[in-house]
Amino acid sequence: MSPKFFQVAIDGPVASGKGTVARLVANRLGMLYVDTGAMYRAVALLAQRHQLLLTDETAILELLSHHRIQLLQPTSDKQDGRLITVLLDDEDISWAIRTEVVSSGSSQVAVLPKLREEMVRQQRLIAEKQNVVMEGRDITYRVLPNAQLKIFLTASVEKRAERRFLDLQKRGQNISLEAVYNELKERDERDSQRLADPLQVVKDAWVLDTSDLTIEQAVEHIAKRAEELRKK
Repeated sequence: MSPKFFQVAIDGPVASGKGTVARLVANRLGMLYVDTGAMYRAVALLAQRHQLLLTDETAILELLSHHRIQLLQPTSDKQDGRLITVLLDDEDISWAIRTEVVSSGSSQVAVLPKLREEMVRQQRLIAEKQNVVMEGRDITYRVLPNAQLKIFLTASVEKRAERRFLDLQKRGQNISLEAVYNELKERDERDSQRLADPLQVVKDAWVLDTSDLTIEQAVEHIAKRAEELRKK
């Protein structure tokens, strides 16, 4: 059954450009942009701050039950390059969750089945209330399986490493291209082999390789397809 509101579901590996592209598509279509990866990053940051083992699902869920994670569109005074504002209770952690330490931690907590169930529940609630462009790694088949437009956004590992490296350099993080490349390969392996919702391409997803596309071209392709579907 088709959902009440229009849903664009985007999956893909880390550093494939999902966040930037999804945010721009959402702006173009006048829809809400939802970065589900930010939610797992927030959980990882919370667990790390409390010095919990990232494999201790029971302790992490108990800790999470006492805190609230919110995703908001950046306000006019928060135009600092962020794609979305992330709050942990009342604290703005939008940039605190973008470090490599938290990134690595997020991929570890993301394999916890019961935690994923809770995150999926929260993500579905968001999509039940408005039109969304939601991106992550299990959106097309787990979170929004009935989305009107499903996309698997990808690029070569080399291109993704290059993009991620340049992005981290802009933020002043001291890391080598080789280290970024190796981290991406490890993340890809974890994401594809995890038992809980492995990264995969569903049969009705549109596979869009952005290796040779600019951000603007990718946004144009997706926005055009979405507008065509909304007219039907």
